[in-house]
Amino acid sequence: MQTETLRIILGDQLNRDSPIFEGIAEGDCFWMAEVLGESQHVPSHKARSAYFLSAMRHFAQQLRSEPFRLEYYHLNEHSWPSLKAALAATLQSLAPARIVVVQPGDLRVHGELEAAARDADIPLEILSDSHFLSSPEHFACWAKNRKSLRMEYFYREMRRDYGILMDGDGPAGGSWNFDSENRGSFGREGPGMLASPVSFPADAITQSAIDDVNGYLADNPGQTTHFDWPVTSEEARRALQDFIDNRLIAFGDYQDAMWAAEPWLYHSRLSAALNLKLLNPREVIAAVEQAWRNGTIAINAAEGFIRQVLGWREFVRGLYFTYFDRFSQGNALNANEPLPGFYWTRETHMQCLAQSITQTLELGYAHHIQRLMVTGLFAQLLGVKPQAIHAWYLGIYVDAVEWVEMPNTLGMSQYADGGLMASKPYIASGKYIQRMSNYCDQCRYKPDKRTGDDACPFTVLYWDFLMRHEKTFSKHPRMALQCRNLARIKPQEKSDIRQRAAVLRETVDSL
Repeated sequence: MQTETLRIILGDQLNRDSPIFEGIAEGDCFWMAEVLGESQHVPSHKARSAYFLSAMRHFAQQLRSEPFRLEYYHLNEHSWPSLKAALAATLQSLAPARIVVVQPGDLRVHGELEAAARDADIPLEILSDSHFLSSPEHFACWAKNRKSLRMEYFYREMRRDYGILMDGDGPAGGSWNFDSENRGSFGREGPGMLASPVSFPADAITQSAIDDVNGYLADNPGQTTHFDWPVTSEEARRALQDFIDNRLIAFGDYQDAMWAAEPWLYHSRLSAALNLKLLNPREVIAAVEQAWRNGTIAINAAEGFIRQVLGWREFVRGLYFTYFDRFSQGNALNANEPLPGFYWTRETHMQCLAQSITQTLELGYAHHIQRLMVTGLFAQLLGVKPQAIHAWYLGIYVDAVEWVEMPNTLGMSQYADGGLMASKPYIASGKYIQRMSNYCDQCRYKPDKRTGDDACPFTVLYWDFLMRHEKTFSKHPRMALQCRNLARIKPQEKSDIRQRAAVLRETVDSL
């Protein structure tokens, strides 16, 4: 049959309500491809690759039950180095009149599809992605002529526009933001008994994906031993309900807390399902708001979670498409150290990093504070080249898609954009980690010491960071106080801190 329109479905576009399904005509063909290069352009965690492949295969199974023509290429059928190569081969064999795809969430992928279409002289149409509540065009209009871009103000407009967590014209609960109530730590008693998140054992399709990843991507990092992610929309909705029933109640209070050997705590495990579009953010937001209106949860839990979905998620996508070059090439602090090897091996005596990286390599998961204030913080204080830590985050986490990962890493975590996204570098000493976790209890390093062999590397590097960047931040409205604290340190101790920081950089992989 002659192919009129080739309708591309990418691995993070697995929503049946996608605009790709609108206006289908006889002769149209859907196209999905598992491409080896997509797990190799950055070293993709085995669980991340398995997640994409399993979710894609389940979605393809759904499409085959409907009257659609589908061309699906499995990983074991080809060894294409890129999506461009895969699409080029298909265009040669099917020769469609045109190509249609929903806006990719990775501009690299967008470029590859455009190049394949251009080489084949076939028109490519890019559809707007209706999964999101905001569009890149809407965000660019909002951002135009603003002196600073702050998520809080974008988030408030989104709340007003969509009537989310609103009581009339004002915010529900009397405040736009309950962040001050969402910074609790567990204390020495720990989190207590926790309900384990609902688990999704591998069915035959998921197991085939796991087997293929372990076979074809054996050298990639991580493992699939504990793989139990929701890989269909039905499973994702079960995960959402499980979160609302069992963990959302304490999410607000303890969303920033960390605890050894407790990877999930009160977090949702929904970001991967959202980013592959197995869940619609509107239904997630509505379910959480309804739980608050029913009196099941407190306002700080509802608002704190909705802020992540309606606020941060939509905000970072707008930043990605509007300021891609500033993020991708950014290095405002001139950081050029290599990424320490223990990010791949977990072999470090720093317990906060050992715990967070071990969990990451085993599960492909760490919650936002582990990413921002442990692995990300250490990279920033050490002075790691931003693009190196970006590549690690993009490959190592199950939920990583570039539109969400790049601004969060290069902007929020590393300040590589020079303050476009965040008003200050998110830096702290080891005492922050001690306050928010029990990681320091069994660590050889002392978070309250900034000199000596047993001084916490985070604390040493925190003060070294302030000294290195004192000129940049001494008059910064949110950093000036931290910089003024340097005046309390005597010259000899400053010299000792600098010397110890230099030793740390030289011996980082033996710490």
